[in-house]
Amino acid sequence: MTAVQRPPSLGRTASRGAVVTFGGQVIRITIQLLGIVLLARMLSPTDYGVTAMVLAIIGVGEILRDFGLSSAAIQAKTLTAGQRANLFWINVGIGAALTVVVIALAHPIADFYGDDRLVLVTIVLSSTFFLNGFATQFRADLNRSFRFGALATIEIAAQALSLVIALSLAALGWGYWAIVAQQVLQVFFQAVALPIMGGWWPGLPRRGEQMKPLLAFGGGLVGAQVLNYASRNVDSIVIGRAFGAQSLGYYNRAFQLMLLPLNQINAPSTRVALPTLSRLQDQPKRYGEFISFGQTVLLNIVSLVLGFSVAQATDVIAVALGPQWAPTVPLFQILAIAGFFQAAAFASYWVFLSQGLTTPYLWYTIWTRPFVIGLIILGALWGTEGVAAMYLASTALLWPIGLLWLRRRSTAPLLRLFLNGLRTLIVYGLAAAASYASTLLLPEASPFLRIGVGLLTFLAALAVTVLAFPPFRRDIASIIAARRLLARSRPAAAADATDTLEDPA
Repeated sequence: MTAVQRPPSLGRTASRGAVVTFGGQVIRITIQLLGIVLLARMLSPTDYGVTAMVLAIIGVGEILRDFGLSSAAIQAKTLTAGQRANLFWINVGIGAALTVVVIALAHPIADFYGDDRLVLVTIVLSSTFFLNGFATQFRADLNRSFRFGALATIEIAAQALSLVIALSLAALGWGYWAIVAQQVLQVFFQAVALPIMGGWWPGLPRRGEQMKPLLAFGGGLVGAQVLNYASRNVDSIVIGRAFGAQSLGYYNRAFQLMLLPLNQINAPSTRVALPTLSRLQDQPKRYGEFISFGQTVLLNIVSLVLGFSVAQATDVIAVALGPQWAPTVPLFQILAIAGFFQAAAFASYWVFLSQGLTTPYLWYTIWTRPFVIGLIILGALWGTEGVAAMYLASTALLWPIGLLWLRRRSTAPLLRLFLNGLRTLIVYGLAAAASYASTLLLPEASPFLRIGVGLLTFLAALAVTVLAFPPFRRDIASIIAARRLLARSRPAAAADATDTLEDPA
C-alpha cells in the first residue's frame, strides 16, 4: 500500500518561508545599499528633497489604494476564487481613482511647497497607484500561499532593474528624475511579473460572495494606517515646508538609512508571521512561542545593525555616502534609536492583525497619533534635529502604550514581549557605547580603522554579555536553534487539521 503523504506542518512551512524570505532580503538589502551609496555620490541633497516632498504627501494614497485588503486576504482562514476576484477589482478601482485625484492635486502640492518642479513629478508618480492597485492581490496570493521564493525573485529583479536604469539616468545628468524613474519602474516591473508568476487571473467581479468580513477588516485597518502614515511623514512635510528641499534631502537620507535595516527585516518578518500567527489563533501556547521568538529574532538583527551604526555613524556615513553628507550624521543617530522602538512595537502590530483586532487598533491610533503629530510639529521650533528628536520621543512612548492597549484584548504574552525589547535595548545600547568610546582617540582621517576597531569592540561587548547575562544567552541560543523551534513536528498519527495549510480556493 502506498503511504499517503501528509501535508507539511505549519511549523515547517513557516520555517522554510522564513529562510527563503530572509535570504531574499539579504540580496535586497545589498541592492538597496548599493543604490544608496552610488546615487548619493551622483545626486545632490536637493534632488532627494524634491522627490521626498511629493512622496510625503501622496504616499498616504498607497494606504488608501490597498485599503487593508491585502492583509485581509492574507489573514482570512479561507478565501474563495470569487472573493479573490472581487478584491482584485476593488484594489484596481481605488488605484485608478487615486491616480486621477493625485494628478488633479499636482498644482496645489507645488504651490504648498512653492516649487514648480513638483507639478510634473507628482503627475508621473501618480501612476504608481494604478500599478500597485493592479498588483496588490497577486502579491497577497503568493504571500497567502507561502510562495515566498517566487515573491522574493520578483521583488529582487524589479529592484535591480530599476536601480540600473536610475543609475544610468543619474550618470546622464537627469538629477531627481533618476529617483522618480526608479520609483515608478520598480512598481511597473512587479506589476508585469506578479500575474505571470502567480498563475491565476481574477476574471470578472462576482455577486453573492461574502465580502463584508474582508471589507470590515480592511476598513478598520486602513483608518489606523492613514493615521500612522500621517504621524510618520509629517516630519518630512514640516521640514520641506519650513526649511526647503536641501534640509529635507539630508533628513530624508538619514531616515532612509534608518529604514534600510528596519524595513528589510520588518517586512519579511510580517510576511511570514501574519499568515502563521493567523492560523495559530486557537493555540495560545504555540502562538505565544512563535510571536516571542519572532520578536527576539527581529530585535536582535535590527539592533545589531542600528546599534553599531549609531556608534560609528560619522565614519559609516563618510565612507558610504561621502563627506558632503556630514549634516546627516546627527539626524541619523537620533532616528536610528527611534528605529529600535519601531521594531520593538512591531510585535504589537502582529497581534492586532493576526487576531483580527482592527477596530481596537483603529481606536489606539485615533488616541495616540494626533499626539505624535503635535510633538513632531513642535520639534520644528528647534530645526531638523528638533523634529528628529521629537520623532524619537513619540516612538519610544508608543511602544509600551501599544502593549498596554492590548492587555485586555489579547492573550498574547505582552509582558514577555516588553521584557524582550527592554533586554535587547540595554544589551545593544551598552555595546554601542563601548564601540563609540573605543574610537574616540583614533585619528579622524582613518575612517576604515575607526570602523574596524569600533566593530570589533561592539562584537566583543556582545560576546561578554552572552557569557555574563543568561537571559541574553538564551535569546542567542534560541536564534541559533531557530530551525528546530520552527520546524518542530508531531508524529503523523497525531497530526492536527489546524496544523496544515488548506485553501479551498
